[in-house]
Amino acid sequence: MKFQSDLKQAFLIKRYKRFFADVRLKNNDIITVHCANTGSMIGLKNVNQKVLIENSGNPNRKLLFSWKLNELGSGSFVIIDTGMANKIINEALIDGILPELSGYASFRKEVKYGSNSRIDFLLENGEHEKCYVEVKSLTLSRKRSVAEFPDSVTSRGAKHLIELSNMVKEGHRAVLLFLVCRNDCSFYDVAGDLDPYYYQCFKEAKQAGVEILCYDTKITYENVKLGRLIEGLHK
Repeated sequence: MKFQSDLKQAFLIKRYKRFFADVRLKNNDIITVHCANTGSMIGLKNVNQKVLIENSGNPNRKLLFSWKLNELGSGSFVIIDTGMANKIINEALIDGILPELSGYASFRKEVKYGSNSRIDFLLENGEHEKCYVEVKSLTLSRKRSVAEFPDSVTSRGAKHLIELSNMVKEGHRAVLLFLVCRNDCSFYDVAGDLDPYYYQCFKEAKQAGVEILCYDTKITYENVKLGRLIEGLHK
């Protein structure tokens, strides 16, 4: 997916109230930008962190700019806007570049299922062959080359794992798709120390037959797109 306008470089002052961040532009102007990330953002919100922001082009919007990326140097980036993960997967499904999820006649987004939940993508071949795909965005990295999920306690994430397990029990295919939203990692891991319950649910989901896939991303100043399949740190 392409950014809708050229990204502008800035430096982080602080992130607060989850959805707001103050940044300093190169001309030293200070503006408030939208932060579309509800996680703890461990290691991604340091003062003077180099960030890339995007102009929405909507003068009526309360916050004209949105925080899209962190620039780590040496060509390394982190996607801050977690909403981009589903857009990347949506494009990949349309383009047919996710071989593990190929062979389906159609797919729908944000479909109600389970106990008051919505699945990110429902792949279908008629009424009887269904594949439930839940996408999770990985931005945390505390060990070199390893991306982790979650970055804080996520009861919602645990619920999704239980819902996916139930779909398998009902005879459907279910996939947890980790998307590493940074381009400096070669492996993924589950951060059981940050959320032991999620880790337990993850192990139980795998045992129940939920498939785990993980892809990294290709990130530039112009666009982001699906990268390559990567493995878990512990198989």
